[in-house]
Amino acid sequence: MTVTTALPTALSPAAVSPEREAALLASVPTGLLVNGQWVDASDGGTFDVHDPATGEVLATLASATSQDAIAALDAADAAQASWARTAPRTRAEILRRAFELVTERAEDFALLMTLEMGKPLAEARGEVTYGAEFLRWFAEETVRDYGRYLTTPEGKNRILVQHKPVGPCLLITPWNFPLAMATRKVAPAVAAGCTMVLKPAKLTPLTAQYFAQTMLDAGLPAGVLNVVASSSASGISGPLLKDSRLRKVSFTGSTPVGKRLMANAAQNVLRTSMELGGNAPFIVFEDADLDAAVEGAMAAKMRNMGEACTAANRFLVHETVAQEFTQKFAKAMGALTTGRGTEPDTKVGPLIDGGARDDVHALVSAAVDAGAVAVTGGAPVDGPGYFYQPTVLANVPNDAAILGQEIFGPVAPVTTFSTEEDAIKLANASEYGLASYLYSRDFNRLLRVAEQIEFGMVGFNAGVISNAAAPFGGVKQSGLGREGGSEGIAEYTTTQYIGIADPYAG
Repeated sequence: MTVTTALPTALSPAAVSPEREAALLASVPTGLLVNGQWVDASDGGTFDVHDPATGEVLATLASATSQDAIAALDAADAAQASWARTAPRTRAEILRRAFELVTERAEDFALLMTLEMGKPLAEARGEVTYGAEFLRWFAEETVRDYGRYLTTPEGKNRILVQHKPVGPCLLITPWNFPLAMATRKVAPAVAAGCTMVLKPAKLTPLTAQYFAQTMLDAGLPAGVLNVVASSSASGISGPLLKDSRLRKVSFTGSTPVGKRLMANAAQNVLRTSMELGGNAPFIVFEDADLDAAVEGAMAAKMRNMGEACTAANRFLVHETVAQEFTQKFAKAMGALTTGRGTEPDTKVGPLIDGGARDDVHALVSAAVDAGAVAVTGGAPVDGPGYFYQPTVLANVPNDAAILGQEIFGPVAPVTTFSTEEDAIKLANASEYGLASYLYSRDFNRLLRVAEQIEFGMVGFNAGVISNAAAPFGGVKQSGLGREGGSEGIAEYTTTQYIGIADPYAG
């Protein structure tokens, strides 16, 4: 199997050539990572990875079977005891070296993500910076996973509390942030002393393959991280969730899939972290700085072409400023250029596949049929690839389907409200509760509304709020647990209490 090597840095999107693309793709491991070795699938099966901008095949990878998944868990289980005893500083230094290597190979990672996922190179570079920060953050958190020692209230005994690694983990990552979703799970697991089986999304596995080799290059011992890309997600998760050696599953993806995983995980009472669907409201009050709100709306909506769980999904705008906001927003959206992410002028890449593009257009068409108006965009882009026009819809009815589910595309539906109470009610009218955004000049209002809306994350006059140092996660059907922040490492540890007899007794 091929082993990754760092390639010369590309200075700009214009510098990317077919030869560089081919050289990078040839350097990505195509096998399964089991116990520190890249191997073929047990049945020799493979699957293809496609470029969503052209539909062409980028690479062919080994497709793991249930047998391969168990082999990966065998390796993780065998390595768990010794890895858990590894000094925190040793684990921290591995993560720090991984951060430095990812940063050194930033152009390689960015180009890989652009090729397999479609995002423009500039945005892919941003994800490299964001994803690498989880490695640096948890390198620092590794040596700060504090326990405590104290006297019982009545003074007779002592309490000793320590944190222990939960054990072998199954990490399932989505296709939309191929690097950051891997680092956000792998880094805290490494920090806590857990071994792992990583199952990347079949649509975008190349970045995870490259990252796994980078972790080995950083000194991660064999068996600590195992990677089983596969064309069958259930073929991997099914047998692993039934195996009593697995102690945790962390999943980022859709709510329906998350619910099935939680049901299966319940059979062995596994620890679960679930980062699921979102339906983020972007609320613009009458006193908001509209130019700042439009700038924030562009960031909150168009990151990853709208293919993000944190993407602003519903724009709730006070009726007195709705027309002005919508016109400015539509002008900014209409100025965006679609194209392959390696092209210098591209601002909006393709959606991940044809089904995703068709789903987005169906939501737009249904909204227009119900009375919405496409101020800009509103249709797929002709030609190869899975592109959709950046779209702003005005006069969207409050019962339109597009307001009730994740769009996962470059479409912004705008609806109005008349009072603060109406805005809160509309924002909470969803089974999801991940990210939300509020724009107002009144700080007391921002605090007041934040306390009443049912979301795990709130942006105050900010369109991008994700950060490695902050706890990422939602409420209601957006999931359980938190990733990042000081809370992130706790998801991979168990708490042990030791009661100690009074040392002064007797």
